[in-house]
Amino acid sequence: MANVNYGWSGLKRGISTGGSNSSNFISDLNDKINNIIFVGRVTNIILDDSNPLFSQLGEWNSIGFINYEIINSSTSNFNSNISSNIAKPIDTNIKKYPLINEFVYIILAPNASFGENINDPININAYYINSISLWNHPHHNAFPNNPSALPPSQRKDYEQTEAGSVRRVTDNSTEIFLGKTFIERANIHPLLPFEGDIIYEGRWGNSIRLGSTVKNSSNNWSSIGQNGNPITIIRNGQGQQTDMGWIPTTENINNDNSSIYLTENQRIPLEASSTSYISYNYKKDTPAVPNQYTQAQIILNSGRLVFNTYEDHILLTSAKSINLNSLTSVNVDAPNFVVQANKIYLGKNEADEPLMLGTQTVNLLTDLIKTLQTFMTIASSATTNICVQGQASTLPTLNLAASDVLDVLENLKNKLESQNLVSKRNFTI
Repeated sequence: MANVNYGWSGLKRGISTGGSNSSNFISDLNDKINNIIFVGRVTNIILDDSNPLFSQLGEWNSIGFINYEIINSSTSNFNSNISSNIAKPIDTNIKKYPLINEFVYIILAPNASFGENINDPININAYYINSISLWNHPHHNAFPNNPSALPPSQRKDYEQTEAGSVRRVTDNSTEIFLGKTFIERANIHPLLPFEGDIIYEGRWGNSIRLGSTVKNSSNNWSSIGQNGNPITIIRNGQGQQTDMGWIPTTENINNDNSSIYLTENQRIPLEASSTSYISYNYKKDTPAVPNQYTQAQIILNSGRLVFNTYEDHILLTSAKSINLNSLTSVNVDAPNFVVQANKIYLGKNEADEPLMLGTQTVNLLTDLIKTLQTFMTIASSATTNICVQGQASTLPTLNLAASDVLDVLENLKNKLESQNLVSKRNFTI
């Protein structure tokens, strides 16, 4: 029985056999590939219901559909019969929509109504894969529709190298139509990669880096630790950057607009807004300032942080302390504010003056006032043993002073009874 090879082994055997059949095989293979995979320029993309083709192509099921024009003129006419040069996204889970005038790979595959003859154009749809990285830049990879017609002022945006043209916009303007709202920015920089990195970049300076410590590199998280210590950096916005957007950059937690860092053994040079830790009693228990800590940590840095729950609790727990550090104030607004602790220090942790208990203090003062009232009542009508005209002589000075004290004591008692001296909001044990 003759040896039969299938799949890639069969393809390799057919190519390596040589002879006239080999060249025919490769030519036939190229023709078949050109009929299945080719390059198209995006001319329109459906992103909402304002697109003229929205209703025609399935309404909300048409989101992401593109119109394209075929770039390779040698492509078989078979392709021009496919859905009037309309292509669907090939992946519905990870969406990477192209811009107008970007190039995409078009692949032909069965549609939902394919029958017995899968090669019949009526049973085939075009699907697009990814935008071709023409300029190797995350911002956009579009190409002018008619570059030869560009004026000299715009042609200078393109430089010739041994590998071909590179695009370096220096005048903050673009000659490429990218869509209704997408306006090119010259200050969007790609991220500089390091060995082993996996990087996801958006078009506007937002990114996720799955990276590591890389000793003796230009990033600012590898000053300590060992090569390979993992780090994950989520960044939204590059902050202030130069207009030379073709030069790669690295994340900078103090310049980027919003950042989340998940570290292992890195030291992140965060410039914290406040590092006043005077509330700590012992130096050994004082937290390390953020830019000196070298163990695993998560850092969130932005112009504002909001933690909100719409149903349940926010729970902050710590193996050591929870520090609230602010340049102005720490405010608590709530119907109830409960603090349970063995000791509570106000002012500083060396405070040694205990707080009075409100109810017990009021009771003691009430008892004192009642005792003084009894004494002053007697003193206000006190007499001497000396009789004048058969009557005991009074003590006018003492009697008047005692009466005045009785009035003051009555006023104090009324205030105590009205509970004006005890807080209606703050309670302790």
